[in-house]
Amino acid sequence: MKKRIFAILVTLVLMLSMVAACGEGGGAARQPGDSARGVFITQDLSNASQNFSADEFRRLMGDYNIELTIAGGDVADNNRNIDLAIAEGWDVIFINPNDIEAVIPGLTRAREAGIIVGLFSSQPPSDDYPFDFFAGSDDLLGGIQAGEFVSSQFPNGANFVEVGGQAGHIAATKRHDGFRQGINANIIELDSQFVPGPWQTDEARTIMEGFLVAYDNIDIVWCHWDNGASGVIEAAQAAGRLDEIFIIGYDGNSTGYQQVKDGVQALSVGQSFTNMAAKCLELARKMLDGGTLSANEKMSWIPVDMVTLDSINDFPWPAW
Repeated sequence: MKKRIFAILVTLVLMLSMVAACGEGGGAARQPGDSARGVFITQDLSNASQNFSADEFRRLMGDYNIELTIAGGDVADNNRNIDLAIAEGWDVIFINPNDIEAVIPGLTRAREAGIIVGLFSSQPPSDDYPFDFFAGSDDLLGGIQAGEFVSSQFPNGANFVEVGGQAGHIAATKRHDGFRQGINANIIELDSQFVPGPWQTDEARTIMEGFLVAYDNIDIVWCHWDNGASGVIEAAQAAGRLDEIFIIGYDGNSTGYQQVKDGVQALSVGQSFTNMAAKCLELARKMLDGGTLSANEKMSWIPVDMVTLDSINDFPWPAW
């Protein structure tokens, strides 16, 4: 009888322990510095900036004890990988989506499942967007600074055309709006077109070719990305008008740096994907360890670099 009572008591203790464990999240509480699992979900990895960003996450993740899967692709791929992270019970999602609106349902489910969501480079369109933090350049401010720069170079006024980035992409919209806030009233817009696809050089060249046919008084080209500026340069050179046009790009990649160094691009507004990746990992680690983010940490703006022929040697040559 005593043995039976003892066995019943042991069983009750074990059952109570299991209930207590379930009440604490199904296992031992996470300790500061414990390893975590996550994913970096991004756009097409054939895009140089996305591939470089993925490499930086791979290089830096060990410093924060976070093991990451890298997942590039289209909108459908982005959503599939969010669902996979939820199904696998991973701890964190870093994401630079193709379409920031299309992933809202998935990211909402991820946060409901207790997954930390960090937006990489892509700015949240509203305060109620399902994210825990953002780390990226302020595309609006970068556009403003580009506008101020051309205004300083053309104090007597000038005409510009705009070769915009991917239509509907929040970065392209911010760069479009910022430039108009930064320019003086005597910097006049002739035309503006956005590329339909994901930031392709040939599409930028095609738009510029059309501008060159339509307008013989282009002084400035505001192009939303450095590889697009390559297409602009090719079109202007083929038309014999490269020397008369002031070309500005955005990104700060090696292509933009080289074009600035060669004197065919006046400015590259540079963004640091390395600093963005490091900040994402730092903030995720803080949350994983039970920390609370301040308002400034939740929206972590990474400063842009104004890369010109005069300042190019002040910056390290980009690795992408």
